[in-house]
Amino acid sequence: MTRAVFDGVVIADSQDVRVVEGMTYFPLSSVSEDVLVESPTTSRCFWKGKARYWHVAGETEIATDAAFAYERPWPLARRLVTDRVAFWREVEVVRD
Repeated sequence: MTRAVFDGVVIADSQDVRVVEGMTYFPLSSVSEDVLVESPTTSRCFWKGKARYWHVAGETEIATDAAFAYERPWPLARRLVTDRVAFWREVEVVRD
């Protein structure tokens, strides 16, 4: 099992994660619905496409732009990151 933990709370857990370029991508369905807060931030990857970001809300803290996903990944990345979200910054990814 792999878990994403922020502010002392497990915000995602799954056995079906994918590691791409050192980032762990969780199925969107494995993420607690109440932790992702819309962000206007976007970025582009030359082979994955345009990423959108979310702030991650914990019990007492908010991690700015700490989650991202590729909603319409480009062809080379579709099988890897479609319907998945990755965490970084203050969010800790823990593997059993």
